[in-house]
Amino acid sequence: MLFFPGVCHVQRPPFWYLAYNLSLRDLEEMMAERGIHVDHSTVHRLVVHFSLELLDRFNRRKRSVTGKWHMDETYIKVRGQWMYLYRAIDSLGDTVEFFFSENRDLPAAKRFLRKALQRHGRPERIAIDGSQTNHEAIRSCDLENRLRDRSRRALKSIRIRKSQYFNNRIEQDHRCIKRRVRSMLGESTTTAETILSGIEMVHMMRKRQARFAYNPTPSIAKQFEMLAA
Repeated sequence: MLFFPGVCHVQRPPFWYLAYNLSLRDLEEMMAERGIHVDHSTVHRLVVHFSLELLDRFNRRKRSVTGKWHMDETYIKVRGQWMYLYRAIDSLGDTVEFFFSENRDLPAAKRFLRKALQRHGRPERIAIDGSQTNHEAIRSCDLENRLRDRSRRALKSIRIRKSQYFNNRIEQDHRCIKRRVRSMLGESTTTAETILSGIEMVHMMRKRQARFAYNPTPSIAKQFEMLAA
């Protein structure tokens, strides 16, 4: 179990911060009401320190996604600057992958897709909202992936479906993330990226995307506790 001075378990304040739209000051007050005095900066350091480690543990348990993806990027404001969060979900609404970028361009879209293909393999189809940049990125990464394949199979090209309305599903999914980031606008780019990873992890927990052998339907808090153990 992960510990820090003054509190028995590390999971509660970081979990609350990542799961709910609470500020660090809110958490400091909540813990004080329980007789535990923890400075808000301590909670912040814990969130930043453990978010990526817990996400790595979560990904080891993450179940497979389907072969039909919806890809899009959304805007995130960090210290007054608009940045971009590339995301993809599958046909069941499960999160495929995400990637935080300072730029919205072809190299960023390619980095996102390479990350998704490396982790989850080739999808049958990717739906996009009509973005020519994302279309070019899919074609380029698809070709790279087929050229690197050594199985000698005749791999089919990834089908691209372009429709502004067909991609409404991922637009709705974006909202769950964007509702949570309003209280972290003062973060640095690196810290924002780390905390977004934790927020995405909790969002996947809500969707029950991880396998837990001894409890098939654990609560979000219980999932967080098992990952932190």
